[in-house]
Amino acid sequence: MTDNAKKYYITTFGCQMNEKDSEVLAGILRKMGYVAASKIEEADLILFNTCCVREKAENKVFSYIGELRDLKSQNPDLIIGVCGCMVQQKGMAKKIRKSLPHVDLLFGTHNTHELPDLIENILASRTPQISVWDTEGAIREDLPAERENPYKALVNIMYGCNNFCTYCIVPYVRGRERSRNPEHIVKEIEELVNDGVVEIMLLGQNVNSYGKDFQDRTFDFADLLREIDKIQGLKRIRYMTSHPRDFTDKLIKTIAQSDKVSKHFHLPVQAGSNRILEKMNRGYTREQYLNLITKIREHNQDATITTDIIVGFPGETEEDFKETLDLMAEVRYDSAFTFIYSTRTGTPAAKFKEQVPMAEKKARLQRLMDLQNDISKEINESYLNKVVEVLVEGTSKTNSDMLTGKTDGNKTVIFPGSDLLIGKIVSVKITEPQTWILKGELEEK
Repeated sequence: MTDNAKKYYITTFGCQMNEKDSEVLAGILRKMGYVAASKIEEADLILFNTCCVREKAENKVFSYIGELRDLKSQNPDLIIGVCGCMVQQKGMAKKIRKSLPHVDLLFGTHNTHELPDLIENILASRTPQISVWDTEGAIREDLPAERENPYKALVNIMYGCNNFCTYCIVPYVRGRERSRNPEHIVKEIEELVNDGVVEIMLLGQNVNSYGKDFQDRTFDFADLLREIDKIQGLKRIRYMTSHPRDFTDKLIKTIAQSDKVSKHFHLPVQAGSNRILEKMNRGYTREQYLNLITKIREHNQDATITTDIIVGFPGETEEDFKETLDLMAEVRYDSAFTFIYSTRTGTPAAKFKEQVPMAEKKARLQRLMDLQNDISKEINESYLNKVVEVLVEGTSKTNSDMLTGKTDGNKTVIFPGSDLLIGKIVSVKITEPQTWILKGELEEK
């Protein structure tokens, strides 16, 4: 690297899949000779890796890019690019070019590997480049990645989604489900462990569907976890996201028997009403979901369970909403990500009638959050004086004298200690449980 090397700056919106894609983009740029810029004004190349799950994320992208007009006019050689799920939507690339003509580069979710050629074309021709594939194409196993965290890593195990929930845009922008070969996944994780990684997060829009598309073998997500569990030096295995419909008895037992797979189960229920679940096309009933929770707790007594819930789905009545509250009270989640339903153009639910008024959505969301806060507080208070194993992730954002990390069950723990402990698993005694975090002190050995 030299002082005059070109610099890149990547802004990432959305989920862990997008975070992983940004690591790949950074890896590709590093391989091309670029180095990371410390601030956006220093960059020769700016990339916005976008999300389109909610309209708010799209609006943010348009706003941020609009603010770069002056920077572009001051530096005509600056390349501004937009990629990811938002660009993959039909007609979006042309819309961006029309409303934001200072954008030079647009590509979708299926052709990240084309980035070097697209940049070279811009530099050679001084003309904008747009490349959005209509179909997924083959999985590429030869792409580098630039990881920010030396101890944790994101690992794709599959791409795409076949579920077509009526509120969700993901299948339309990520394509159909495609599983990576297990040999490639295991090899990647072994290399990561050799590089100092102790925890990996397996990524897929629905990891429980892993392997269903294999033509030459019978090998599912439980089988993959068993293979990864054997890797020497790896301490923890996490995964995101699970669809309740595909969470098998085999998978429950495999996780219970594993030494390394986290006992944290994130199971998005989305609603507690069978009528709304059917309208969402979730593929399970309230009763089936509750039966799944029972099985998980029978085999994993220390399980922490979290969820996603959408409030105000089209046609949701007060009775439907009360069923969601009742389900939350029955399951007793450790925490929940709660969202107000927002329409997404291109999804079936956007055309549904009986849209719930925003004021009602907000009132229901507050009731849901109040209930969950009470439950989370009660559960966390049961940790008082318990000793938990914590992977130290870094210093606290609010107090540099404190360390922060996660338990196996994905609880955030804050405690005093030396930054020499970052990346290590330590024992912490909980002295002050709170609603969202656990505070403690290092356990003397």
